[in-house]
Amino acid sequence: MKTKLLYTVTLLLLLSFKLEAQPRFGDAVLFNNDWKFILSDVKEGASLEPIDTKWRALNLPHDWSVEGTYSPDKASCQGYLPGGIGWYRKTFEVSKNQKDKKVYIYFEGVYNHSEVFINGKSVGKRPNGYVSFKYDLTPYIKFGEKNILSVRVDHSEDHDSRWYSGSGIYRDTYLVYASPVHINLWGVYSKAIDISENKANIAVETTIKNTSEKASNIEVSQEIVDPATGKVIASQKVKNKVKANANSVFDQTLTLNKPKRWSFETPFLYQLRTVIKSDGKIIDKSEQMIGIRELKFDANKGFAINGKGTKIKGVCIHHDAGTLGAAVPKEVWKRRLETLKSIGCNAIRLSHNPHASDIYDLCDELGMLVMNEAFDEWEFPKRKWITGWNVGVPEYQGAASYFKEWGDRDLEAMMLRDRSHPSIFMWSIGNEVDYPNDPYSHPVLNGATLDQPVYGGYKPDSPNAERLGDIAKRFSAIVRKFDTSRPVTAALAGVIMSNETTYPFALDVTGYNYTESRYDVDHKKYPERVIYGSETGHSMRSWKATRDKDYVFGQFLWTGIDYLGESNAWPSRGFNSGLLDFGGFLKPRGYFRKALWSTAPSIYIGTYPLPAKKDNLSMDANAIWNYKQDEMVRVVCYSNAPNNKLLLNGKQIGEIKGLDDSTGIIYWDLPYQAGKLEVVGLDKDNKTICTYAIQSSERPSKMNVTVDENTIKSDSGIAHITVQVVDKNGVPVMMSDNEITCTVDGPGKLLGLESSNNTDMTSYSDNVQRVYHGRTLAYIQSSGEVGDIKVTFSSPWLPDAVVTIQSVKN
Repeated sequence: MKTKLLYTVTLLLLLSFKLEAQPRFGDAVLFNNDWKFILSDVKEGASLEPIDTKWRALNLPHDWSVEGTYSPDKASCQGYLPGGIGWYRKTFEVSKNQKDKKVYIYFEGVYNHSEVFINGKSVGKRPNGYVSFKYDLTPYIKFGEKNILSVRVDHSEDHDSRWYSGSGIYRDTYLVYASPVHINLWGVYSKAIDISENKANIAVETTIKNTSEKASNIEVSQEIVDPATGKVIASQKVKNKVKANANSVFDQTLTLNKPKRWSFETPFLYQLRTVIKSDGKIIDKSEQMIGIRELKFDANKGFAINGKGTKIKGVCIHHDAGTLGAAVPKEVWKRRLETLKSIGCNAIRLSHNPHASDIYDLCDELGMLVMNEAFDEWEFPKRKWITGWNVGVPEYQGAASYFKEWGDRDLEAMMLRDRSHPSIFMWSIGNEVDYPNDPYSHPVLNGATLDQPVYGGYKPDSPNAERLGDIAKRFSAIVRKFDTSRPVTAALAGVIMSNETTYPFALDVTGYNYTESRYDVDHKKYPERVIYGSETGHSMRSWKATRDKDYVFGQFLWTGIDYLGESNAWPSRGFNSGLLDFGGFLKPRGYFRKALWSTAPSIYIGTYPLPAKKDNLSMDANAIWNYKQDEMVRVVCYSNAPNNKLLLNGKQIGEIKGLDDSTGIIYWDLPYQAGKLEVVGLDKDNKTICTYAIQSSERPSKMNVTVDENTIKSDSGIAHITVQVVDKNGVPVMMSDNEITCTVDGPGKLLGLESSNNTDMTSYSDNVQRVYHGRTLAYIQSSGEVGDIKVTFSSPWLPDAVVTIQSVKN
């Protein structure tokens, strides 16, 4: 698959067409509503007796940790939130009419160490909290009677992750009815074996599962549909026999004329229809979307998509959304991803585990590439910080405890579930598993200079780093077994150490974490290696190390969005180096990055008191213009305009300034005067192309409310409502911290209030929150009925603000 200097792939991939089709076989029905829950390890949790009458009623997805109380006696790695053991139960009936069907339960994510019971019988355990899985319930189902599904979730090792994981059944669940002969779980896979301007030959692989005691003659029909016209533009049928109690793979090739490419600018998706027949009767079907594009990775020229050389402007993200924890609705991710794309971001690294299918679907639709990642640790645990990030004495709980038994299967599950997404362009088998002396060591650490701590020199009693190569070879083989269309990669933290092993040489593409200083050295030493920054800081230096080197194809910033966990010493909810804050709003450093990445004109100004050192230029300057009269203030500007001028109350201040390529920041120092401060971006002919203004505010006077969605679907639709405290002139009062109370009337409920204050450790499970920088965000969800939802925001000394949104039929 690899060549000396060039790694090229062409592919066509699939994504789910319907929400209900995530398992991609059978009749999959969302199974989220009407569960019972208790946060306790009850002895008879799987009992058939009515033990759950006093349990809490709720709908999935559900994360119990984020409902808990922030406390300094909890682990900082988990954002000072609790774990524990909980039970879920759901009573349901399966009609007698389904007696000839198979009945499966499909969980997209349960964190973690779950065990599932049906009518008191255990059907399986899964320790990994990030992989999706299914169980066959058929042998224990009582058709035409009540059935009880019980799930025990054991997150009692509540500092088993370096970041916030959440607890519970935090992703969607489906009940699947299927014919005894049906498409296997995630059983349709497709790739382009040849792409040109005139045609694309599409190879479709369909795995059929026969659970019956007799062989079956099967016809598999594939159709590609142009969604714009609804016309079938390519089709093929194939017949074969599937043996009893066996799987069989059906291979087909369809020719698509004049194919439209999937790209960042035009993420075009066709529809693929898969229909399975037996004796002329339809027994299963799948409707999915497909995208066609070519990828090329070159050791000298970097990365190209559809023949166009492109720098990857990526960010790393975790799977939580602040106050919502790990149970994040699709609409929330859509808003976040659209904001990231609007500032020039074109790729997402999913740190450091498979994420919810919604994210992949959205990236497919929006035209954003995805680096999909499987593991943060392998056979040995990493440090888990308890009292602050890299502070104090760590502990060593983690996924390593089940790695030997489950590692291969978990990687296989990720591959099979996610290989159907055109957005995915790399498979990562590990993140920082080679961190020096955490836990692996090597003699090269004696005297070696690394760009990050190595916790001492060579430690002969620690695991030998040579072991990394063997695991990497095994994992790379698993990836290539299921998909040869995209490269295998990993994010290396200790590249100097790993270069002494076979680890990086088992990969197709090598990621470097925070070691830009090694780019030139290793490019010269290993000329066949394809290099990129799998995790980098936000500095201009890091960006220039990517921008100015053709052979470095991109970078992934740490991080794209603030996330819970990996917290500093109390009080700290999480890691807050994101371009977006917990609420998904663009931060000052987001504007800084927009000026570097966006092709559209972009400009921003922020301020802070004049620093003692002239070279103190911050990418985190807030848009505040309230200081003491004549106090010296530094105004910093993040811009991509060739020339920039500053105006105070309509008068130009200082000279017009061009861009500073050494820092990415231009600035003016001036004495404060109240009023309007404005920056104007000018083109080469000094014509205005962009502006940004901030204004001195008076005391808080009222709340302005902005609704992103005036209508939401009755089936759990989400509205984002922003509340901004302003003065009597409507100017945002950035320094206000008013306490806001939110009440909801009608067919809706408040999911959470998020002010994005990293040090506010008060409860986030109630309806009261203090604004931060004068702002808070309310997530309002439809409760399932149609009607008007009245949302009222109240605060002492301010008049109420009321907004009405409509819950409408799906």
